[in-house]
Amino acid sequence: MTDDFVRPSASDAPSPAGVYAGDPSVRTEWDNRYADRRQLWSGRPNGALVAETAGLTPGRVLDVGCGEGADAVWLARGGWDVTALEVSGVALERAAGHARDAGLSVRWVHATLTEARLPSAHFDLVSAQYPALLRTPDAEAERALLAAVAPGGVLLLVHHAGMEAQPTLESGHATADYVWPSMVVALLDDDWELEVDEQRPRVLPDGGAGAHHTDDVVVRARRLR
Repeated sequence: MTDDFVRPSASDAPSPAGVYAGDPSVRTEWDNRYADRRQLWSGRPNGALVAETAGLTPGRVLDVGCGEGADAVWLARGGWDVTALEVSGVALERAAGHARDAGLSVRWVHATLTEARLPSAHFDLVSAQYPALLRTPDAEAERALLAAVAPGGVLLLVHHAGMEAQPTLESGHATADYVWPSMVVALLDDDWELEVDEQRPRVLPDGGAGAHHTDDVVVRARRLR
């Protein structure tokens, strides 16, 4: 599978909606959310990502739920070989435009995490910043996050603190339908070292949806083998 996973040029566009891999209703929901606003997020990289990657050597990174591409562009500018995954074609078009404007190469994947057919044990960093991953009885999304990390690599999972305890999300969806950091931590075995599992004040971006959340849950785990 890795033979087909080649580095793109800076001019590469995201996959068209016709080859999206995943539940069409999920894509439509997020396309509608992005289409309602010219810019949904702040346009700045997430603070926890900046802090937690400060000591890492750039390598291959998977940005799960890349949105409008602020993290992906920041990582690419820092020398990372970036693969950015997103369900919304509207968001991907914006993200690809930002990367092109910056003259940066990013590999775009238009899919849900569980349908993306990513190479196993491939990425030196898997970053999931506030992901909306649907929960399944077999923990498919959680296992997909872990499976993508290469030996010696890091999984960085960040979410809004306190949301897991709420019965419903702001969107009206049931909280129990989604994956939370504690569910990923529960799957870590002797092949993993849990380096960070804590709640901390969020580094707030200027503007953008979600700016009212003040604290993060930050999980960083390193795959040993």
